Amino acid sequence: MTIDSNNTLSSLAQAREKDLVKNLKAKTENRLDSTDKALREQTDKFEAIFIKTLLDVSLNLDNPLYPKQPGSDIYNSMFKEQLAENLSGSFGYSELLFNYLKEQQKLKA
Repeated sequence: MTIDSNNTLSSLAQAREKDLVKNLKAKTENRLDSTDKALREQTDKFEAIFIKTLLDVSLNLDNPLYPKQPGSDIYNSMFKEQLAENLSGSFGYSELLFNYLKEQQKLKA
């Protein structure tokens, strides 16, 4: 009998990677002042809107085998919105926008 531990190892690696990302975000947020935190929050929200648009286009959750249930559009929209919020801040668009806006602030000052 062989035990396949690939799934376990990959989920452990993903959990560790998430912890590393959280720790890195926490360290960078500790160094930011209140205006930078507000700007970071807004750029993350913008990235969430961008990701939700991508998910709306790419994720077609209609299944022709099952009839459409009442409220399924609302449920799918809520699912995609939550997924976009959880993914925001990790795609890199937020970081690019944040750095660009910070540079523009420095130029105006």
